[in-house]
Amino acid sequence: MRFWDGYKGTSFAELLQTEHPQLAPDFSRWAHVQGSLPESAHGTTVIALRYADGAMVAGDRLATAGHQVAMRDIEKVYATDDYSLMAIAGAAGPAIEMARLLGIQFEHHEKIEGEPLELEGKANTLAQLVKQNLPAAMQGLVVVPLFAGYDRRRGIGRVWKYEATGGRYEEDEFDSVGSGSIFARESLKKSYKAGSSRAEALRMAIEALTDAADEDRGTGGVDELRGIYPRVKFCTAGGIESASDEEIAQVYRDVLGARRRPGS
Repeated sequence: MRFWDGYKGTSFAELLQTEHPQLAPDFSRWAHVQGSLPESAHGTTVIALRYADGAMVAGDRLATAGHQVAMRDIEKVYATDDYSLMAIAGAAGPAIEMARLLGIQFEHHEKIEGEPLELEGKANTLAQLVKQNLPAAMQGLVVVPLFAGYDRRRGIGRVWKYEATGGRYEEDEFDSVGSGSIFARESLKKSYKAGSSRAEALRMAIEALTDAADEDRGTGGVDELRGIYPRVKFCTAGGIESASDEEIAQVYRDVLGARRRPGS
C-alpha cells in the first residue's frame, strides 16, 4: 500500500522532491555554506579493484582542511546494500550525504519493486546523484566516488569510476581517486594481478595506500600509535565482509618488512 499519491516511481530522491521537497537532498547548499567555513573537510585516497571472488574497496581514514587535519578516522568506504560498496573522495560533507542517500535509494527501490536493482542500475543511480552535486562541484566542493559490487547475474565483481558531471566508466581491473590516487594507481599497476585471491587483493590495497600516504600529505597512512587503519571491504556472492584491523596491521608490517633495507 502506498502512502503517497503524487509520485508512482521507484526513486526515493524523486519521491521526496514530489511529496516533501523540504526534505529532499540539495547538494548545492554545501556551496552556499562554504564561504562561512574556514576550510571544508576533504577526504582522500580510495581505491577499488576486482579480484577472483568479487570486488574490493579500500580507503585511508584522514580528512584534511587545507593544511590541517580535520579528522583522523573518517569513514570513506560504505556498504550501500548487501552487494555494493561506495568509496568517497573529495568534499566530505556532501560525499557522506550522498553515500547515505544511495543506500536509502536502493532499499526504497527493493521495497517498492519487490526485488533489488541490478548492479548496473545501482551504478547509474549514483551517477545521477553525482550530477546533482554539479553546482557545488563548480564552487570547489567536488565529490568523485568509486562504486563496486558483486553482479549476481554475471557472477563477477565490477568497478566504476565517475567524473564530476555524472559520467560513469566501468574499469576492468582497478582504479583510484583522491589526491594520492596517482601514486596508488602507479603502485597497483606494478602489483595488480587478475584473478587474485582475497589475501593478494588485500596486500595490493595496503601497498597502494601506503605508497599514496608516503608521497601525498593529504592521504593518511597506518597510524599504529592511535590504532587507526585503512578501511577495507570485500563484496562477494556471500555479501559484504570487512577486513579486521588486526589483519590489516599484519599485512602492513609484512609490506614494511619486505621494503626494509638489510641491516636497518
